[in-house]
Amino acid sequence: MKIWVATEDIADGLAGLPGLECVVYDGTGPLPAGIDEVEVWVPPLVPAADTPGLMARMSALRLIQTVTAGVDPYRPYLADHVTLCNARGVHDAGTAEWAVGAMIAVLRDFPEFAAAQARGTWARHYTGVLADATVLIVGYGSIGEALERRLSGFEVEIVRVARTARGDVHGQDELPDLLPDADVVVLLVPATADTAGMVDARFLARMKDGAVLVNAARGSVVDTDALLAELQKERLRAALDVTAPEPLPRDHPLWTAPGVFITPHVAGSTPASVRRTRKLIHDQIARYMSGEPLKNVITGLY
Repeated sequence: MKIWVATEDIADGLAGLPGLECVVYDGTGPLPAGIDEVEVWVPPLVPAADTPGLMARMSALRLIQTVTAGVDPYRPYLADHVTLCNARGVHDAGTAEWAVGAMIAVLRDFPEFAAAQARGTWARHYTGVLADATVLIVGYGSIGEALERRLSGFEVEIVRVARTARGDVHGQDELPDLLPDADVVVLLVPATADTAGMVDARFLARMKDGAVLVNAARGSVVDTDALLAELQKERLRAALDVTAPEPLPRDHPLWTAPGVFITPHVAGSTPASVRRTRKLIHDQIARYMSGEPLKNVITGLY
């Protein structure tokens, strides 16, 4: 069975499975031979430039196992006979940890203090604080649960929102009433047609003055111009691991907007994610080869 994987580490993790012809292709450079024989594809973290074209040429393809929770680059081009599985769970720790660190960084003015340090300036002043804040988690799935666990010692109130209401989780239709009370709004929703541009001018206008928007989802979820307008008025602050466009051009005004902290889509780029990705893919391919039910199969939107 021929399988294409994104990294040498993943290939090494599959070395103990018999009957595999494992080819490493990271989505760049010359295309390996035998694309029409690929039965299983583990695409790279950053999608290949011509993902639809590659999928169209993989006539033997039966399984795509992503290394991300998001599957939006693949779903629209999926043939009926191909199973799509995501990497739900492998990036929970890293992304949740980034979200906690990012909200604290913005609330406690860490970027401003770091800039003052670079200037050799003792810029002492009072800051905000996470304690006693209301944290609204929009997109309450496995990463949201991991984030809540990490916030449990910070003396905050957690408000949970998912696409549909369940138990103590609010439905997405309740967001307009929940936003005005939130000190921190964390975005963890998948990139879908429903979430594209969800955080628009009306969404942002309902956030309270001084609130922090934390985007660990996808750049497409936020209307960049609308957010920029709020930042430039210094009414809202933001921590962004993802942007639209991405990568953010050097001359984009978001870089220099007041109150924004930007990282280059690294929330899940950690050794923990690498270890958990390797284990997930080994277990998943072993299941596939033995005919056992697969994990994380995408059957609907997500």
